[in-house]
Amino acid sequence: MNQTPTYPRSPKADATLALLWERIRRRGDMPGFTRAINAILASMRGEDERDFSMTQTVLSDPVLTQKVLRLANSGMYSAFGQRVNTVSKALLVLGTEAIGHLALGLKLIEELGKSTPDSLQAHIEMEKAVLAGMVAQQVALASASRDPEEAVVCSILHSLGRMMVTFYLPEQWAGLQQADSGADAAAADRLGLSLEQIGRATAEHWGLPRNLIAGMHSIEPGERGEGFGHDDWLAALGTMSTRCAESLWNDDEAGAERVRELAAGFAPLLGVAPDGILGAVEKARLEAAADLSIAPLAQSSEKRALETKNGAARLREAGNKILADGVADMRDAAAGATPGQMMSMALETAYRGLSFTRAFGFLRNRRDGRYSARIGLGEGAKAMLPRLTFGDAFQSDVFFAALGSDHVIFIENARDPKFAAKLPGWWKGTLAEGRCFVIIPLCTHGEPVGFLYGDWDESFPSVFLNQAEFALLNELRALVVGTVDRRQAAETAQVRS
Repeated sequence: MNQTPTYPRSPKADATLALLWERIRRRGDMPGFTRAINAILASMRGEDERDFSMTQTVLSDPVLTQKVLRLANSGMYSAFGQRVNTVSKALLVLGTEAIGHLALGLKLIEELGKSTPDSLQAHIEMEKAVLAGMVAQQVALASASRDPEEAVVCSILHSLGRMMVTFYLPEQWAGLQQADSGADAAAADRLGLSLEQIGRATAEHWGLPRNLIAGMHSIEPGERGEGFGHDDWLAALGTMSTRCAESLWNDDEAGAERVRELAAGFAPLLGVAPDGILGAVEKARLEAAADLSIAPLAQSSEKRALETKNGAARLREAGNKILADGVADMRDAAAGATPGQMMSMALETAYRGLSFTRAFGFLRNRRDGRYSARIGLGEGAKAMLPRLTFGDAFQSDVFFAALGSDHVIFIENARDPKFAAKLPGWWKGTLAEGRCFVIIPLCTHGEPVGFLYGDWDESFPSVFLNQAEFALLNELRALVVGTVDRRQAAETAQVRS
């Protein structure tokens, strides 16, 4: 792995690197990263297939396994048609080299993150490097690069020097930031090496592949000459992606204008039209808004909308599981439970599974001719029970409509003025905070014996029930009614005997 150093040697440079290697060793010499590099590179070179196969290397890391499978099933590789469920198949789809580069990039960020002190600046530099990798991947895809993952890790490595200094030499980084000429310009004078050279020295110290190190230099627009090769193309992409990441960081108009300038300047070097670069950068920006955490870009409206959508989906999925599990518990308990116990189980299941604000179980007392709430769940529900009562003589409102039809009824907007006439006075005087609600009637032999009620207040987003939820509520209702039927049958048999 030894390579001829590509950085200038001087007493000041040697002292800087000696301190850097010592700081790394003090934190454990990044043993996980070193072992991973050795295994990944051996697999990429086809060495020691038995002990260092790429499949074994990937499967030994659950995070890497997930990333590889997600990449193999992404739109980038949709032309392969079939879903990829194993790392072995992913190797056939993506190729060993692509997975190797993906693994190197992931491991670099992961291990540096583990070594990072609790420093905001260090985390910022890491996120900028990740953002540069996102830009590089999208631009590489737009250029039909044979290995977008090589472009990703190369672009991340463009920021390696900055990351190493912020992570391991924070006192030197603080001094560089205060320099009038800026950190990059001051590094060569104060440390004996530029930040770019520190990055290359680190890559050589770790024994990273030559092609990746060869791409770790800056290229300016207009520098394309006759000998411009693949390494230079990677260097140009890394240069542009790193500068785009800096410009995208604050997600403002000044940064957007700078990105347009970069796209126009680097288009001839990269062989991608400016509009193609801008489209690729926009895709990376949206991806970054969803995945990053520190960047102002990550606080965008796109991310908030995505988090809301994803959060709602996860909440609904968890709620449906609660409903299904609760119904299963009721099914198991039905033979020996009383109607009151089954009603309590049903109300709790619906309350938790649908995230009601409040939920109540009403029973009908034929002798008194009234419906009364016997159990309530939710903040303040218990105190409301004495007021939740009304006569059982038919009224032209939504509750008697539900009881008469013996069907679950969902009211999406109880605040609709056109619906006001369908709401009874007792509801308006007690439960009017509910914005939408569900009525689950409990009827046996065509006669109501009670009902379950649950509502959501203004704190909830738009609510609707899907067919799966309606089916679970109907099964829940049938289990309660079945217990009532059995109780009534037993009482009738006892009277006859």
